[in-house]
Amino acid sequence: MGYTNSIGKYQLIRTIGEGMFAKVKLAVNTDNGQYVAIKIIDKQMVVKRNLMYQVKREIRTMKLLNHPNIVKIHEVIGTKTKIYMVMDYVSGGQLSDKMLYVKKFDEREARKHFQLLIDAVDYCHSRGVYHRDLKPENLLLDRNGNLKVSDFGLSVLRKPGDLLSTACGSPSYVAPELITNKGYEGAAVDIWSCGVILFELLAGFLPFDDRSLVNLYLKILRAEYTFPEWFTESHKKLISRILDPNPRTRITLPEIIEDKWFQTDYEPAVHFECDEDTNLDDVHAALGSIEENVTQTKTSNTPSFINAFQLIAMSQDLDLSGLFEVQNYEKQKTTLGSTHTIHKTIEKIEAAARDVSLFVERKNNSKLKIHPELKMSRSFFNLSAEVIEVAPTHCVIEISKSDGELGLYREFCKSLSSMLTEESGVSTENQAAKEVIVNSKHMYQTEGSLGSV
Repeated sequence: MGYTNSIGKYQLIRTIGEGMFAKVKLAVNTDNGQYVAIKIIDKQMVVKRNLMYQVKREIRTMKLLNHPNIVKIHEVIGTKTKIYMVMDYVSGGQLSDKMLYVKKFDEREARKHFQLLIDAVDYCHSRGVYHRDLKPENLLLDRNGNLKVSDFGLSVLRKPGDLLSTACGSPSYVAPELITNKGYEGAAVDIWSCGVILFELLAGFLPFDDRSLVNLYLKILRAEYTFPEWFTESHKKLISRILDPNPRTRITLPEIIEDKWFQTDYEPAVHFECDEDTNLDDVHAALGSIEENVTQTKTSNTPSFINAFQLIAMSQDLDLSGLFEVQNYEKQKTTLGSTHTIHKTIEKIEAAARDVSLFVERKNNSKLKIHPELKMSRSFFNLSAEVIEVAPTHCVIEISKSDGELGLYREFCKSLSSMLTEESGVSTENQAAKEVIVNSKHMYQTEGSLGSV
């Protein structure tokens, strides 16, 4: 296959991966003939999505790490429109791809993958790096079947013991403490994710899985899972200690490494220390041209489409506990879940408004104004509603009250909640769990990762 393009000394060959905000291409270093993977990020997209900090964090974190089971970044190249991250080419693809056809691994292979994962995570933690998005999609396999950790877009650099607060990760792999918003230690969160991955390797399915995102998080909070009949006592003992919902009593990495089952055929990886004075000149050069534009990014550019984890994260300071609390109308802003299409959801809003003698005025395809049908001189009542599409048949409805009495606002919200519950077949208990309380003064959404190598 001929080369299609080039950047510096690298000739691009073909696309080998694509994420929401980046493409990954196979390339060859013309100086030495070695293959590399180059993640290509559009600068305009970085500015538009306000991802500058995330890109810088991923690059700087990867520059700090030098371990055989972690994808290494070699250099960063910037042009007027693109950022090129030159990294190891890992030819075996994602572990998740292999799991699709292998289903479950035999004990020896599952243990080997787990040992390499723990080695890499232990090394990261020793350098103050916490990944926070460990999952099979972010674990790559080289041509010899050895595992490598990738995608540090959600990682964070902290001192051991420092508490974190930002909720991030992938729903099936997040630890309970991320959901309850009580502050968490990065090490304990990564360990939990490793336990989910080990369970999946041995079982062929996830310990926590449910079509309903709310039910999924309830299962994680309660650590509700069932071991397959083929799990040995050694498997059960280790996984039970990892999937401990209490982070204070959860097993630590040194304790995992000392475990008898883990120690079988264990060969610790040999890693090389990075220079403390890591050269970031190429990073500054590649990103400098867009850093000045980041402050000009406006939140209005954010599309009305969010992923599932962003839905869960849309509460005050990413307080996920709102999912499991009773609605509080005093907060002047309410978020409801809908299991209908966006058009059907808007019809429900209009019906709920009519039910309490309110009138809906459509501002565009997703935003609505709600006010009394008959305006009286001394009566002011204004609501706004926005419908955000999460999936073709799942939406989020954000309702805000700017003026008017609380009672009418409460009646409208209860009417809409009832209509959404009745026709979707969702129980009142589950619908209440889906209602997320949002403080209008604090809104933040975690961006998804930039794509894996």
